[in-house]
Amino acid sequence: MIRRLACAAMSVALSFSAVSVQAQDDAPAQTLFTNVHVFDGVNEARIENASVLVEGNLIKSVSTEAIDAPNATVIDGEGRTLAPGFIENHAHLMLPGPTIPAMESNSTWEDLAIHGTKMAEMYLMQGFTTVRDAGGANGGLRRAIDAGQIPGPRFYPSAAFLGSRGGHADFASFTSPPGAETNFSRLNLAQQVDSVDEMNKYARNNFRMGATQLKFMQSGGVVSAFDPWQLLAGSPEELEAIVRVANEYESYVMAHSYRKKTIMNALNAGVKSIEHGFMFDCEISALMNEKGAYITTNLTAFDPNLFDVPAVRDVPSSLAKAKSATQAFGGYIKNMNECPAKRGFHTDCVGSVDACNIQIAYEKKLNNDFFGPFASLVAMTSTGGEIAALSGPFMNPYRDGKIGVIEEGAYADILLIDGNPLEDFSVVGTGDQWFGADPRPESPETIRIIMKDGVVYKNTLN
Repeated sequence: MIRRLACAAMSVALSFSAVSVQAQDDAPAQTLFTNVHVFDGVNEARIENASVLVEGNLIKSVSTEAIDAPNATVIDGEGRTLAPGFIENHAHLMLPGPTIPAMESNSTWEDLAIHGTKMAEMYLMQGFTTVRDAGGANGGLRRAIDAGQIPGPRFYPSAAFLGSRGGHADFASFTSPPGAETNFSRLNLAQQVDSVDEMNKYARNNFRMGATQLKFMQSGGVVSAFDPWQLLAGSPEELEAIVRVANEYESYVMAHSYRKKTIMNALNAGVKSIEHGFMFDCEISALMNEKGAYITTNLTAFDPNLFDVPAVRDVPSSLAKAKSATQAFGGYIKNMNECPAKRGFHTDCVGSVDACNIQIAYEKKLNNDFFGPFASLVAMTSTGGEIAALSGPFMNPYRDGKIGVIEEGAYADILLIDGNPLEDFSVVGTGDQWFGADPRPESPETIRIIMKDGVVYKNTLN
């Protein structure tokens, strides 16, 4: 009997031992960053001489005391800045250019898909761990990234641009009759919407196709065929309809809006993200703060060399629109500095991967030139994270942690950067020239580590 009990006890002990080993094997991997100065995405003062522990895909601890993690992979930051991964709030990963007619007439889904995969990898290697696509991308690219089939950032697509006939979402050829199928509509890159019923149909279809939020083209544009930039597109009922559909999914609407009237109309209808917003002023800022809304603006629109951009310079109608727009948009930077609103980083590049790499770096530089390093870093991190969270409890694909901040429980989207970007902004990978610039490196040398979701995609420390 005693022998039998001893054997049973030994069996139980061995079972517990096996469970213990199994539990250790199943424990999430840990990475411990030591000797770093943390920019947390929110506060201007860095957390000096800190350590950050990552467990699995989340940040477990941020401390100025030593962190006990004996099984962690240790990375000595050697006094570098640890920051959240950057967030791009307005990109078009599926639009290779070089012109709208070329994409409409000559691009197959293979052309667009290959371009999208290359753009996704480029963004990640430039330090962007999250990208919001502002039109043209459905859910397939995100599924491929999240499944690990291709490298890329967290991805928030808007699916098809939605806008009126003759507006900024009308990419059809000049001779295309109303209602005709186009390459863009066939692939759900853009849809012409001219009634409340059509808005309901195409907005709901966008969510069906993987959108995390909706995009409405409320104003016209400069480098486009049919639309004056001053356009007031869409009826009030259509605007209310797209907001209502977004609310059905507890998500939100982003609106391509230039004129003050369009911006105010959008905000009063419930739009939460104003895109471009070039006629921004203090009245708009006050309404944005009241409504809990955000703005993202491509600052290349204020570049002094804008008239030399080939797509503007070589097309008389676009050049004329650019000149009138420049006069109307002149107060943006002054107004944003005097009465700031919550502003996210925004590049809006359509073109080759190399060209967009250059434009991203130049957009970083303009942010610092106009608003300084702290405001620029906040736009590229925590504000972008707040915008991502607007997609809500159902359509947001990344709900387990915050994005754009370094804090306990946030996603482990982390950059380790040489120097202090709050003093020398160039270390985030800026570029001094837009058109005519030399090709940029695959990844800025000063960004030494790129981690997304707890996985290291770049490490040049050792």
